[in-house]
Amino acid sequence: MRNLKWLKKSTALLLTIALAGSLAACGSKADETPAAETTQETEAPAAEATTEDAAEAEEPVAAEIDKDAFDALLADGIVADDADIAASKWATAVKEAGVLRVGGTRTSFLFSQLDETDNGIRGFDAGLYQLLARYILGDESKYELTQVDSSTRESVLTSDQVDAVFATYSITDARKEVISFAGPYYTSKQAVLVKAGNTDITGVDDLAGKIVATQSGSTGPDILAEYAPEATVQEFANDQEARTALEQGRVDAYVTDYTLLLNAIVKNPGVYEIAGDTFGPEDNYGIGLPLDSDGVAFVNDFLKKIEDNGTWAQLWKISLGDRTGIETVPEAPAIE
Repeated sequence: MRNLKWLKKSTALLLTIALAGSLAACGSKADETPAAETTQETEAPAAEATTEDAAEAEEPVAAEIDKDAFDALLADGIVADDADIAASKWATAVKEAGVLRVGGTRTSFLFSQLDETDNGIRGFDAGLYQLLARYILGDESKYELTQVDSSTRESVLTSDQVDAVFATYSITDARKEVISFAGPYYTSKQAVLVKAGNTDITGVDDLAGKIVATQSGSTGPDILAEYAPEATVQEFANDQEARTALEQGRVDAYVTDYTLLLNAIVKNPGVYEIAGDTFGPEDNYGIGLPLDSDGVAFVNDFLKKIEDNGTWAQLWKISLGDRTGIETVPEAPAIE
């Protein structure tokens, strides 16, 4: 696994995070509500994501998204043929409704972040679902966003509140019993987050006897049971709660996907560090869909098309690579 020493060298090198960054969103507003509430139609662009290749960057710098490039990428997105939509009951229902109902987040700096200056939601996940909205409806702004966390992603699908979930959603066998996945479209591993300056924990092997935070409903508890069985695990509802517990000293470390932890580091330079190398199995992110939906084949075809025509790589570069100093675009994972 690639070494993450650059993150320990100086998190101060992850400077100039511009959280503002507006995006001309086709004259629209991106509204988002908790899963239990009714969503409103949103129109906004996106950008952001990350990969283990960040571990090789010597002096990563998180910068503003190139909004013009992002806008142009979405506006140039492909649109499905009528025959392709007609062949899918799932896509036909979305087309007839005139909106793509998405379960997602607005607080993931690198995947789906709300910009309150213009209500745009930007990030790697956000870019993908807006491109999918364009693919089906001919307009990237035609989506509704229902806010989810790791404990509500299945329920919004099984209760028909959304058509798809884009939320750094790890594909697992247990989840496949309840919902179906398209993809994967991205891959990561686990990592250990500690407070800056912590010298007691240098990796997963040092978690024995420590109090370790992770997110309930995520793959974290199972990963910790396997790789740090002697740790005392505390589960939190979301990333912010887990990091707050770490900052307050109520836990010694926080374990979750490496890419999500990088979110925290680039947003809060000098506050956190990654301890040691990433670990555990490849964590494939998928797009959640209703169980046994023919939308899986439709969305997989969409993913293959944007990978083949270079859109996936351009989105990665605009939303992640250019913002963190990672020059090499990774290969997209093989779609299952």
